[in-house]
Amino acid sequence: MWKPLKLASWIAVAGLAWSVGYLYNVRYGGELSWLRAMYERKVALASQIEAPHRLLITGGSGAHYTLNTKLMEQELGIPVFNMGLDGPIGLDVILPSVLSQVRRGDIVLLIPEYLLLLDEDGLGDRSGSFGMAIGQPGLGGIPPKQLALDAMMLGVPTLRGITKSSLEVIEKGKMTGYYSDPVDERGDPTVTKERAGKWWQMTFQEPVSKHALQRIAKFREEVEAKGATLVLSLPWVYANGNDEKTIRNVKKTAEELSKIAPLIYEKDSLNLKSDSNLFADTHYHLKPEARTIRAMELVQQLKPAIAAQLTAPNSTTKVPQ
Repeated sequence: MWKPLKLASWIAVAGLAWSVGYLYNVRYGGELSWLRAMYERKVALASQIEAPHRLLITGGSGAHYTLNTKLMEQELGIPVFNMGLDGPIGLDVILPSVLSQVRRGDIVLLIPEYLLLLDEDGLGDRSGSFGMAIGQPGLGGIPPKQLALDAMMLGVPTLRGITKSSLEVIEKGKMTGYYSDPVDERGDPTVTKERAGKWWQMTFQEPVSKHALQRIAKFREEVEAKGATLVLSLPWVYANGNDEKTIRNVKKTAEELSKIAPLIYEKDSLNLKSDSNLFADTHYHLKPEARTIRAMELVQQLKPAIAAQLTAPNSTTKVPQ
């Protein structure tokens, strides 16, 4: 056979195989497909909220699985929406993916878990693939080499993923994923996941990274350029509040973040929680009753910022520290 024709046949077969893998990973059944669907669902729901002022809450799953936005909306008197996503997307991709939804008059509450705050480059395992899955390749300034590798891997399902999905189809008649459960009309999860393994308290060996501080500072500029206001919060986390190094690093983190934007947290505990009964399946995800407690705490901490925003002559007025 003529060699170029033979090579074209192999390329066609490889392209077909990649396309099948892409459809599984991004559209129908792979973990990334559920994350993409959740993001697109949240974007669609948030865009439908017509109000001069909204509270948009973002971060990784440490925001997604920790809120009771209906209660917050009732107490604050403005629409509240949960734009929390997934930590492995990385801070550099989460922030611009949310920025497109910010409007003049909004208040944006960023609750970054320590996975995001301590990261040295702002990129995670799903940074490149998530950007491509939502139709924004390169979002977050991902290096071309990594982006090319991520693009190639989009068409390569893992054996574990294929096995899991195959068994689910046989046993349940459908495929599921970590983020496949529906969200409600305010972006909150509708299903609470339970932890199977034993608990252990987290400790933090380093304070917030220089990169995270720079990226969050840039995010404040981007948010304010849209006529909105940025507020920051430390996350609730199941951690060792008696570990001196952890306390020192969290205090340093709080000190640095408060230089960028108003920072809300419980001063005595530093939001380090010692009761594992508050948490669902991870050190950040809360049980429904704990989400209610967290929501009411956020309401009290946010009231000054909300009041300042509602009475400000223009939406770029800074809220009190």
